[in-house]
Amino acid sequence: MSKKNTGLEFLEDPDALAGQLEKAEDFFQENRNLILGAIVAVVLVVAGFVGYRLYVSSQDEEAQVEMFPSVYQFEADSLKKALSGDGANPGLVAIADEYSAAEAGNLANFYAGTALLKQGKYDEAIERLNDFSSSDLLVQARAYSLIGDAYMEKKSFDEAISHYKKAADYKENKFFTPAYLMKLAVAYEQNKQNDEAVKIYDQILEKYPVSAEAPNAKKYKSVLQATAGE
Repeated sequence: MSKKNTGLEFLEDPDALAGQLEKAEDFFQENRNLILGAIVAVVLVVAGFVGYRLYVSSQDEEAQVEMFPSVYQFEADSLKKALSGDGANPGLVAIADEYSAAEAGNLANFYAGTALLKQGKYDEAIERLNDFSSSDLLVQARAYSLIGDAYMEKKSFDEAISHYKKAADYKENKFFTPAYLMKLAVAYEQNKQNDEAVKIYDQILEKYPVSAEAPNAKKYKSVLQATAGE
C-alpha cells in the first residue's frame, strides 16, 4: 500500500525543506516592495485606530468637564445659559459641535435638543435630537419621544406618529412604553385616525393593565367608541 501523499513531506526531508525555504526567499525578493507595503499599511491602520481611540477618549474627558456647568444650568432651568454658555463656559450647542466624536458631545446634543424644545424652537430641537444616538434603555427612546413632541407642536402628526412608534418599540418595558403608547394614541386621534387610536388604547390595556396610563386609555377609548356610535 503506497504512502499517502499529504504535501507535507518536506517537513521530514531536509533537502526538500531547504528547497521550500529558497522558494519563499525568492518570492519575497521578487515581491519585496509589495509585501513591505502591505505590512506598513497594516501597521498604519492599527496605529491610526489606536490613536483615534485615545484621541476620542481624551476628547470625551474634556467634553465632560466642559459640559458639567451647562448641565447644572439645564437642571436649574436656565435654558439660555445652558445652551449658549455664560461667558465662562461654552454651552451645550458649542460642546456638541466641538466634541461631536465623543460620547459627551453626543449627550450634549440630547440636552441641547431638550432645552430647545422647551424654548419652543422645534426645528432646532428636532435637528439636535436627530444627531443624538444611544443604545441606552431609556435615553434613546426618550429622544424619539421628544422628537415626536416637537412634531406634535408643529402639527406634523404623521411625523409625530412615526417617532412615537419608534419610542414605543425601542426596548419595550413596563415603566416607559405605556407612556409612549399613550402619546402615540393621542397623535392618531389628532390625525383623525380614531380606529388606530383605539388599537393602541387596547394595546395599553392588554399589555400594561396596571400602568398609570391604563385608566386614561380605557376612558379615551370609551369616548372614541361612543363618538363613533353617534
